[in-house]
Amino acid sequence: MKRKIYFLFLSAIFVLLAGCDQGFEDINNSPLVISKLDPPLLFANAVRQTDFGSWEVESTIVQQFVNAYNSGATGGPQFNIDADIFNNLKWNAMYPNTIKLLVKGIDLAQQEPNRTNLVAMMRIWKAYSFMMLADTYGDVPYSEAGKGDLNIFSPKYDDDAAIYDDLYKELKEATDALTTTGEFVSGDLFYRSGGNAATQVPQWKKLGNSLLLRLGMRYSKVNPTKAQSIVAEAVSRGVMQSNADDAYILHSSNYPNPQNNGPRTNNPYFYYMAAPFVDFLKSTSDPRAPYIMGKYTDPKQAPASSPDVTLANQFGFPIGFDSGTIQGQPFNRGTAGGSGTGLNYSQLNFSILGALEAPSFFVTNSETKLLMAEAAQRGWITGDPQTLYEDGVRASMDQWVKYPNATAISLSAQNTYLTQPGVAFNTTDALMLINTQYWVSNVGNSPEAWANVRRSGYPALTPNTMNNNLNGGFIRRLPYPNVEALQNENNYNAASSAIGGDTFISRVFWDVP
Repeated sequence: MKRKIYFLFLSAIFVLLAGCDQGFEDINNSPLVISKLDPPLLFANAVRQTDFGSWEVESTIVQQFVNAYNSGATGGPQFNIDADIFNNLKWNAMYPNTIKLLVKGIDLAQQEPNRTNLVAMMRIWKAYSFMMLADTYGDVPYSEAGKGDLNIFSPKYDDDAAIYDDLYKELKEATDALTTTGEFVSGDLFYRSGGNAATQVPQWKKLGNSLLLRLGMRYSKVNPTKAQSIVAEAVSRGVMQSNADDAYILHSSNYPNPQNNGPRTNNPYFYYMAAPFVDFLKSTSDPRAPYIMGKYTDPKQAPASSPDVTLANQFGFPIGFDSGTIQGQPFNRGTAGGSGTGLNYSQLNFSILGALEAPSFFVTNSETKLLMAEAAQRGWITGDPQTLYEDGVRASMDQWVKYPNATAISLSAQNTYLTQPGVAFNTTDALMLINTQYWVSNVGNSPEAWANVRRSGYPALTPNTMNNNLNGGFIRRLPYPNVEALQNENNYNAASSAIGGDTFISRVFWDVP
């Protein structure tokens, strides 16, 4: 396998580190166990532990997916409920695992000779990780994060705009530091197959510059001049050119896709595709649709069944309802598979997108091309917006060959799709078309889908007004974990005040009205 991951070995390393986490202050005061580990292993495990987002959080917010059953413990974004169990998923995944491993790994690698490329790659991935945290929460611990070795157990929260300024510097410096005459990094889970720095380093440079492009586009509303400058710089430095440059990791039965565990194992009949997403795929006859969703005779047994993927038979669960309030509505499709085993709506295709072996894509050629298409449409870079747009859509379709049980989408099917109403490029609707395709392309990368919907305003989704906790709007950020208010009270209070309140409707700095 091209990008084989040494699952058992890495899992053993993670168990060792996770065991250390049981006494947080002990491990930070006496980091002897971690310091004896090889930095490339810390890097590999940091990437492996990077949060992939959640179907019930980011995918639900952008109306691709819903949990139709409000059973108390499932109350969260689908029902506009501020629930710590969902708010803290990314925080609890990233800080004790990815961030700590990267901070420690960088420190150790900098003390060893000939680790230039490893340090640079870890800095790039650290920038990726903090961009995602800042996009999710706003102000977050950054400069003092992961520094328990220095007895910093209550880190301050840094301003998210200041974090972005430093990430700009980090991405450029780290990417520039990569050298083909340096060492091959064995802990790289993305581009290690070539076995040498000559093939590995150019791809990491494209990854770093593509992240710089993503960062620059985040400024499109808050500071278009700055956005144009950074985007043009990123493209000139060299971004992803083909799907061979995609940064993704593979999964297996030994290392299953963590995003898919919940819908597969926790009452599968709770979970459905959302109506806005299904309706768009149907209205455009999207050839990706059969890989994404399907109808099951018994939703309770969906992961073990074969779905009906006929596009005309797919129906998404309406936004703003639950399994109770949908009853009596004219668009209620009733139960499926007998009483108490679910509703008659489309679910994930558990053989492909929802499979245990489904890959996790972090940064792709598809999204890079689509961001460039928008930048070209705005006049920020040279290039034909239509060509970049169509290349981005094709790249998204070509990604599906990486999924289990999926076959290549033919060139003729791609060509036909690109002529569909609601898809065919035109300058009047260019920004809507580009960013709606970004939404579809990132169906398996929910944090990026959510960030781009906030940034671009597309697709123009109708707000979920259930219980009106959002004042008729959308979830713009996630509240901090409840434990922060108890264990890091002063810094939590300062951050909450700085962002305008620790609520769903406060905004990260780049998400201006």
